Amino acid sequence: MTKILIVDDEQIERDGLQLIIERNFPSIVVKQAKNGRIATEIVDEFQPDLVFMDIQMPGMTGLEAIEAIKYKNSQIKFIMATAFASFEYARLAMKLGVEDYIVKPAKASEIVDILGKVLSKIEAEKELVKRSKHQQYALQKAKSIFETDIVTQLIFDHVHEVQLEELVELLDIQATKEKYVMNLILPLGSEAYYSAIREKVRQTKSGWVGALYGRQLPIIVFLKPDQSFRSQATLLAREILKIAKTYEDCEWFIGIGNLYSSLEQIKQSYQESLIATRDTTIPAKFRFYDDVPPLVPGFDENLSKKNEQQFFNFVRNGQWDEIGNSFVDIIETLEKESTPLFQAQQRVMELFWIASQVLSEMGAIQDIPVYSLQATDYRQLRAETSHLLDRVRTSYEEYHAELGTDSIQLIKKYIIEHAHKDISLDTIGKEVGLSPIYISKIFKEQLGINYIHFLTECRIEKAKKLMRDPEKSLKEITYEVGYHDPNYFSKVFRRMCNVTPTEYRKQLIG
Repeated sequence: MTKILIVDDEQIERDGLQLIIERNFPSIVVKQAKNGRIATEIVDEFQPDLVFMDIQMPGMTGLEAIEAIKYKNSQIKFIMATAFASFEYARLAMKLGVEDYIVKPAKASEIVDILGKVLSKIEAEKELVKRSKHQQYALQKAKSIFETDIVTQLIFDHVHEVQLEELVELLDIQATKEKYVMNLILPLGSEAYYSAIREKVRQTKSGWVGALYGRQLPIIVFLKPDQSFRSQATLLAREILKIAKTYEDCEWFIGIGNLYSSLEQIKQSYQESLIATRDTTIPAKFRFYDDVPPLVPGFDENLSKKNEQQFFNFVRNGQWDEIGNSFVDIIETLEKESTPLFQAQQRVMELFWIASQVLSEMGAIQDIPVYSLQATDYRQLRAETSHLLDRVRTSYEEYHAELGTDSIQLIKKYIIEHAHKDISLDTIGKEVGLSPIYISKIFKEQLGINYIHFLTECRIEKAKKLMRDPEKSLKEITYEVGYHDPNYFSKVFRRMCNVTPTEYRKQLIG
């Protein structure tokens, strides 16, 4: 709704002008002020789009009132009205950015004509602001999708370096040299908490929040120059856990991986953060990986942690022979060390816990396998372990068998058809019924590229086709193929095609 304020010390002038406006523009809301001082007071509350301002008024002149109003409300437009057709008034009015100038007494048709032109300008600017806000909203939404996908690809080692550079440029939080992963364990069905957690991390301007997979929410945190690793991680963990208290939910727990200096090592920090959540019963509700005590006293802790990292990779890559050998080796080592059977079973159970966490991320298994009884000797422990491992492997293989051989084709088809939209691994996963992590995995394994690279190729190919139409501007093409920033589109196009969109179009026309 457009609003107009009429400022004039003559009542008859104000009423006459209001009558003309209301007869010719019935949807406009009109308000009056009898002098400049009152006008400056009304503006803050009324927020007019346009002010008809008389120049000669007692106390504060119209020019002074315009200057005072524009100081706080630069977007308001003005039409000046005066009985004196002075060049000096016109010069000062133009200096203040006044839209037009009416000499009283003016004909109604003249007022309507001038007002119509200014109102058209106001509507055009409103539409531009509305479109800009929509584009900003779309860009922010796209950034959120990029952020979660970057985290997913980094912690599961499915990233493409070129695409990573492009995506990182779009995010508000810049990567610093040292970084680590926090893994937040939430109760099942905790999607309602996700926005609050993301907003809390954004307020700190220190990290990227990944997607929620089952109960796990990974966060890549960048170390701030003025903070130590432990103090920053502790502070952020406590801030996040305050959200749990708001919802009166005590089941949250945060595991914190070690600090690393390269993005390539972020996967290791993630694995450490997950292992740090092994025991969620401690009162602090967060734990650093280096503070996780060994389950078997006297056992080589460094070797144990190294084996866990290796085991992680075996499970993630589906290397079942190596997984089986890991169980055999650990039981053999424990037996040679004369480890009490209860502790040995706990240690082996820990490997099953790691396997179940990794497989649940991929959607292949939901429950943690448990021993049906306490083993009475190492022979029985080996037999029970073999039985549990067979169950886990069967669940994994059944899951993959259900997927069928055409899963990758379904994913490619969906991406091609929806490339112009803001689609993410999570979006694709819901569409084809697969885990986002599994999608990222099979894309990299079967096609040799990550899904974002394939999505980019689809968009660039569509852009090339649209460039054949000389009526379409590059800005229109940018939005039509799914990008929200023409500069970013130009950068991606140049990286993919070795020429800018403008240069490509010239070659095409030539």
